[in-house]
Amino acid sequence: MDRKGSEEPSARRRDVLRAAVAVGGAAGLSACLGYTGGAAVETGPEDLSTLPARQHAWNDRVRNDEYGNTELPSHQTLLYLDLRDGPDADARSTVEAALRTLDRAYVRSHEGLLHSIAYSPAYFDRHYDESLPEDLGLPEPRRLSPFEEPEFDTQDALLHLASDSPDVLLRAEAALSGERSTLNGVDVGAALTDAVEVADRRTGFVGAGIPAAKQSGLEGVPADGPVPEASPLFMGFKAGFAANQASEDYVTLDGGPFAGGTTKHVANIRQRLADWYGEQSFDERVMEMFSPAHAERGLVEGVGENLGADSGIDEFVGDIEAHAREFGRVGHAQKAARANRDAEGNVRLLRRHFESADDNVASLHFPSLQRDIADFEAVREAMNGSDVPAMTPAVRQRVNNGILEYIFVKHRGNWLVPPRSLRALPTPTGGTPGL
Repeated sequence: MDRKGSEEPSARRRDVLRAAVAVGGAAGLSACLGYTGGAAVETGPEDLSTLPARQHAWNDRVRNDEYGNTELPSHQTLLYLDLRDGPDADARSTVEAALRTLDRAYVRSHEGLLHSIAYSPAYFDRHYDESLPEDLGLPEPRRLSPFEEPEFDTQDALLHLASDSPDVLLRAEAALSGERSTLNGVDVGAALTDAVEVADRRTGFVGAGIPAAKQSGLEGVPADGPVPEASPLFMGFKAGFAANQASEDYVTLDGGPFAGGTTKHVANIRQRLADWYGEQSFDERVMEMFSPAHAERGLVEGVGENLGADSGIDEFVGDIEAHAREFGRVGHAQKAARANRDAEGNVRLLRRHFESADDNVASLHFPSLQRDIADFEAVREAMNGSDVPAMTPAVRQRVNNGILEYIFVKHRGNWLVPPRSLRALPTPTGGTPGL
């Protein structure tokens, strides 16, 4: 069989699996099982106390590439949830029983299921008279640039599911919605939807080969299919280099009623890549994604695998004005890095972004973990590069100013990811009465 013939079944399989997760429900699961056959997956532990206390502790449960970069699960689902009634003892018991079912049914890994549930500031405001601690950095979401008009996600909760296996995601959703009495041989303790309703459902994927396989016919991606096969993301480059990511320890809250948790910002960003691929050469894309010096020195080969565990961006943070004047453009990573280190040099944000083809539109889900939402907001302000146009007329607010010309924020939400012990409808003071 020739090369094309050997690749087509694999590409078709990936297409069906991505579509199955996007569709969800019984139809999606049926389509998925037609390709996977429902392969056996290891169950979770009987003793749940052996699981990490931090819901966001994923890094030692996923693959790492040869350089030590974390590789997120290939398929991901975001369920935005609203309580049916108040957060009483019965609702807490239902939520906890549903989440314990997931814990027991699947090993906590990329091969099984990773999951976390988070709560919005609106949840605490709506359902409690007490206030969150003043020093907990969890404000309501807001516009973070003068040129965006996002919808704000203020649902009560956000359940994030991730797995390399699409049928694991779909089976888990079916159990959460009461459509299954067992999950991977484990009795379902409760249906999550007895306590909450799904207000929105968003899906996505990440990993080398997947965006390229999904690009055909997708709004926002040119018809000639320019996304490289090796790229894990639609824009054609690797991201999330280990040296440019915060550690899980660093983003963990170290005090207060939610110690052991973290804060989470999730943006949904539409991508329009016709000009990115149609008007920019490879070197120009490198300039705008990383920095002009990355292109001038030939630091990036292909999708950037050769960079190893460090994009090298910190070397060029101080060169923004010089690059703007010399090259007439500046880099996305170069701008954002200005605010992504603390006084001791630690990276402030842990980014776990993945792509999406929901509604047949190329978009990006951008979860970011940090101690305080203000950390994320500071990095986003630096990324805006509002100061750069004053350096040279060649750079405008969104043109030649990193990747701003190609991305459009559709949703923003801020969330608290409590420790696992407080994951079932916590109070603002860190309690779960009735459990």
